[in-house]
Amino acid sequence: MAYVDGFILPVPKSQLDAYRALAEKAGAIWREHGALEFRECMAEDVKPGQLTSFPQAVQLKDDEVVFFSWIVYNSREERDAVNDKVMKDPRMGDMMETMPFDGKRMIMGGFTPFVSL
Repeated sequence: MAYVDGFILPVPKSQLDAYRALAEKAGAIWREHGALEFRECMAEDVKPGQLTSFPQAVQLKDDEVVFFSWIVYNSREERDAVNDKVMKDPRMGDMMETMPFDGKRMIMGGFTPFVSL
């Protein structure tokens, strides 16, 4: 059974090129260390809600866009091993220093698939 890490984060529209470059480099590193999939999706049809929404969850500003992203692994144990390798990979160091988004407003978590069709 698979395991999924999910992320929601705000990215300034002025930083989209920098974010794409970071995501492409990071995705290649994750895949190299064993992740099965690495996806970055930019919001197109997300509206503020009455109580909750993607924009509200990340305190979206007018000059930002929401990203919904995920990484797929074979299992939680494999996720833990892959993430350990990724965090020790020296190529990640430079990227972590110059994030083109506000990491304090990023939401993340690990998920076990419940229904797969």
